[in-house]
Amino acid sequence: MADDWREAWISALDELEADVEVVERMIADEHRSQELPLAKPWEPPTGLGPLPLDLKPRADFILTRQLEAAKAAAMAITANRRQTAFASRVEVGTAGKQVPTYIDCAM
Repeated sequence: MADDWREAWISALDELEADVEVVERMIADEHRSQELPLAKPWEPPTGLGPLPLDLKPRADFILTRQLEAAKAAAMAITANRRQTAFASRVEVGTAGKQVPTYIDCAM
């Protein structure tokens, strides 16, 4: 019984860790080379009971990674929005369209 309980928690943590790894790969830009399914929100399996104490360090480490991945994702989104806003302000010349130019002739 105790071994089943511990194995169930290991399985639950494996699933949670896999979700974090998907986000970390996406942040690292590896998602461009392969299609990744959207991660479904993780829910602890029902009926497990409390987390075994010897698995707490692993669970804490996964939580730290989740928080770091969330922070990195938020920063990437913010940087992307800033870049998009900047790019929208930059004039792009197109063939056949005249763009006003200022030339300092005082020299």
